[in-house]
Amino acid sequence: MYSTLKMLLLLGMMGSGHLITVTVPQKFENVTKGESALLQCTFVTTEQKTSDLIIQWNFLSKTSMVPQQVYYSQSGEGVISKPYEGRLKPSSSPASTNNASITISNMKVSDAGAYTCEVRNFPDVSGKTEATIIVNILEMPSVPFCAVHGDVESGHLVTLTCHSEQGSPTPSYTWTRLDQDKTNKPVLGYTDPNIGSLYIRNISQFEFGEYQCSASNDVGSATCTVELNHELGDGAIAGAVIGALLGALLIILIVLYMTHSMKKQKYKDIKETEMQ
Repeated sequence: MYSTLKMLLLLGMMGSGHLITVTVPQKFENVTKGESALLQCTFVTTEQKTSDLIIQWNFLSKTSMVPQQVYYSQSGEGVISKPYEGRLKPSSSPASTNNASITISNMKVSDAGAYTCEVRNFPDVSGKTEATIIVNILEMPSVPFCAVHGDVESGHLVTLTCHSEQGSPTPSYTWTRLDQDKTNKPVLGYTDPNIGSLYIRNISQFEFGEYQCSASNDVGSATCTVELNHELGDGAIAGAVIGALLGALLIILIVLYMTHSMKKQKYKDIKETEMQ
């Protein structure tokens, strides 16, 4: 009895023409930075008249809890929000084609988030009136920065670091050692691919040489190199020693000059006294 009543009620609602259905063929879109994104949205309305058709797109970024309006159209008159001016293009004749899709050009990293397509056609204000698309922006890793940390001396721990400031998804890092002919060789040490660090414990002369770090994700990769040799540690020590010696020599020269000047002045004063 209850199921029959429920079915009759549903049929009555459908017959009265107050249902609308909004669908998106793709719930997830991956777009490379700088390229265009086609956000597809279609709808089915039981109301034949579409002069009061309302289409609205809202955007919710990954860093915000408040959605912002991207595009609004009522009765064929559309308004594009300022951040999307010159980049957003709505579909032509949505009322006759039942197509509420939009295209956004020159996608930025800040454009990643949830885009909601909402359609209403009075009196069709019930049913599934909206659908959401999650947009991910893909960005190639920027050229990473390589550095050496620690004393480059036999028996010490040396850490090589590598980091890219940009990249989406977050890049993973791989370290290799370069031969004289620039061919890659596996490294002897512990590597953390998530943060880009290479730890070499008890370093010896067999680990000296040129190292290359590759930052990569689904879009592409970028590399940097760093030289690891014994001279790096000796050079730092030698530089400090030379600097200290030069400083001491300068102080000695100043003291000698001042002593000589004082003696000269004293000798001059004695001569003047004798003459008087």
